[in-house]
Amino acid sequence: MDEKINRRRFLVTTAGAGVGFSLACTRPCAKQSALAKPDSEAGASWKAGLAKIPITPQKPVWLTGYGARTKPFESILQEIFAKALALEDQSGKRAVLVATDLLGFPQEVARNIARQVEKRYGLARDRLVLSSTHTHGGPALASPTGLIYGPRTTSEQQRDVEDYTRELEGKVVAVVGKALDDLRPARLSFGHGEATFAMNRRQKTEKGVIIGVNPQGPVDHDVPVLRVDSADGRLRGMVFGYACHNTTLGGNIYQVHGDYAGFAQERLEKQHPGATAFFVEGCGGDANPNPRGTIELARQHGETLAAAVEKTLNGSLKPVRGPLKSAFEVVSLQFAAPPSREDLQTRLQQKDPYQQWQAKQMLQILDRDGRLPSEYPCPLQVWQFGQDLTLIAIGGEVVVDYALRLKKELGSDALWVAGYANDVFAYIPSRRVLEEGGYEGTDAMIIYVRPGPFTPSVEETIVQKIHELVGQVRGR
Repeated sequence: MDEKINRRRFLVTTAGAGVGFSLACTRPCAKQSALAKPDSEAGASWKAGLAKIPITPQKPVWLTGYGARTKPFESILQEIFAKALALEDQSGKRAVLVATDLLGFPQEVARNIARQVEKRYGLARDRLVLSSTHTHGGPALASPTGLIYGPRTTSEQQRDVEDYTRELEGKVVAVVGKALDDLRPARLSFGHGEATFAMNRRQKTEKGVIIGVNPQGPVDHDVPVLRVDSADGRLRGMVFGYACHNTTLGGNIYQVHGDYAGFAQERLEKQHPGATAFFVEGCGGDANPNPRGTIELARQHGETLAAAVEKTLNGSLKPVRGPLKSAFEVVSLQFAAPPSREDLQTRLQQKDPYQQWQAKQMLQILDRDGRLPSEYPCPLQVWQFGQDLTLIAIGGEVVVDYALRLKKELGSDALWVAGYANDVFAYIPSRRVLEEGGYEGTDAMIIYVRPGPFTPSVEETIVQKIHELVGQVRGR
């Protein structure tokens, strides 16, 4: 295999910017946002450290996110990164948010990173958030259930993925250390913007629910923005989110890329030299960018999102004070009744390669353990910033119903709900999605190599536990 990679750069210029950016901000606007409005009430009550490390593979490996791919990537559309924001409150307690241009961290990879971070830097598990943009143009990572491509990968290609995974773990641990070393007095502030290119993708047809376009379906257009300034008011970084799959580009593109989130981060960092932009994926499990399908559309959505962030940075942000309290807990999500051995053996004869692969893996588990898993441990995490902001991070591909419900029950002004955090192991459907059927509730469990769908209790299990954790960090 030729390991020389065609590293093409697609530079975003003002002339090529999306329409949303030109409406929201111009060059003078960018200069204005470099200095934050002074807030005597907030003061420089924090220390913040920021760091980034490139994680672009140095040799072609399989990309993940689309099961129809047939080979490793061929070139690089965008460099991808691991970034870390370290925070220290007035009591000296530290926490680190990691944002990566990956599909998601498998459980084993997140566990390895967390253990090394605790051993090396003394950072407890509840003080580390591992998030990913869920780009479908990122490299595959090693997992016990193997690649979704199954027998299409050679042993050499599987070793390449395993080697990249071990290298990635080291880089994520290193970027956490760099951010901790960079801690300096800082101010934090928070606000909300809006972007409207996300659309619910659960389209109802006579044959059931398919992935399509559903303009009437639920969606979350919120763009939460956390601004990080130096003690003298200079912009050092911005953390922002959006609830939408990073799937503007399809599986026919064999290039490494960060999709719209990659273009948004790139634009903001070019607009503000020296500042670091972090994207945190929201509860966008059932939302896709609209329209989609081309590099230009990915760039346009990125520019639109960057414009929403820019407008928020220049708006009326509320100060975020400490202390920073944290909670982390794993909750067991119950699977529905598993398939029998006979059912699995029948699936081995199916033409669908994904059903064959899932059946093969399930039979191996059945032979080894005598039974199939009845539950999966889903990580839930909450960070409470004084009385000013609550960050909720949920594992898995979380559908939008969770964010909409939690905002209704906990209040939306000072709440940030993120998905794809700490372990991306399956879709997290709501009761609505499970009752409707379709990909996110049922079919995707084959791709994730799980024994079957979750039970209808999954939504209440997660929401109840989140309420408990929020009460815990809020001192109730």
